[in-house]
Amino acid sequence: MEFKEVRELLEALCSADGTSGQENCAADTAEKLLAEFMPVSRDALGSVMGRKGEGKGIILDAHIDQIGLVVTGINENGFIKVAKVGGADIRVLTAAQVTIHGKKDIFGVITSVPPHLADEKDEGKALPFDKITIDAGMSKAELAEIVTPGDRITFNGPFDSLMGSRIVSPCVDDRAGVAAILRCLQLLKDKNTCPIEVMFSCQEETGGSGAAAGSFSTLSDEAIATDVSFASAPGVSKEKYRSLGDGALIGFAPSLDYEMSRKLTAIAKERGIKAAPEIMGGSTGTNCDDIQIARGGIKTALISIPIRNMHTAVEVADLSDIEETAKLMAAYIEERSKEYA
Repeated sequence: MEFKEVRELLEALCSADGTSGQENCAADTAEKLLAEFMPVSRDALGSVMGRKGEGKGIILDAHIDQIGLVVTGINENGFIKVAKVGGADIRVLTAAQVTIHGKKDIFGVITSVPPHLADEKDEGKALPFDKITIDAGMSKAELAEIVTPGDRITFNGPFDSLMGSRIVSPCVDDRAGVAAILRCLQLLKDKNTCPIEVMFSCQEETGGSGAAAGSFSTLSDEAIATDVSFASAPGVSKEKYRSLGDGALIGFAPSLDYEMSRKLTAIAKERGIKAAPEIMGGSTGTNCDDIQIARGGIKTALISIPIRNMHTAVEVADLSDIEETAKLMAAYIEERSKEYA
């Protein structure tokens, strides 16, 4: 199958749950995969940290957490009440299938009022979070034996193939970035490089505390963060956003190091790596915003992977874009390693 290595990495990562603040399962998977390339540890917040080589080098970051829901209570009729963890898209929650991670995992569905019974004023509107409930088919007493407030909920969906090299899955944001870094390390495995530090950071979807804490404890003064960005789709600007399969997106923003962005662009052109600029007039909305102000400042670049349907259970990515992102990171490290030598 095309892009076999990337697909295997991404499928393993997407098969593990890990909402913000409770990333253990996903972090366990990422830690095992990263341990093939370098010694690995966990920091106090739960981010997966790896390091190869001594002294200053380059940090590679991608966040390991995913969006989801959290149980806030159980009403008298046995329906679970929730709040959001990260930016869950409320427009697509009605009738979604979920897993509640209590004392054991249980299946549930988010309730939906049939259109025949809905008020005219509510037609076509998304319910506010305080009116969303989950039906697990149990009474309040039965649920209370398994589920408690604070338990996390993830959205169900298969890791599956579309046509060509495109896949669909929940939590492609940002397991695609994690997969790209692991693939980059595969490409560099037999090469002498400068020191490499890896952060698979927690809690990005709820504010970026994992990246802020992790980058403060690193030794390097240069970083590349890899996250997802918006791909063109029906109803989405083709002028502003790139199509799936167009390759890596190199960020240009006030919070990003301009010389690093230019260097990445030049390397992509020289090596025939598919890439395009992504222009942002302010902050990036990624871990870059926290990494660049850690300690005395860390020069930071952003490489993004375009996806469709972000923050839903059917996020779509093209494996070729993840491969190009990995190749660009590897090429940059090869070039910079000549200067570190």
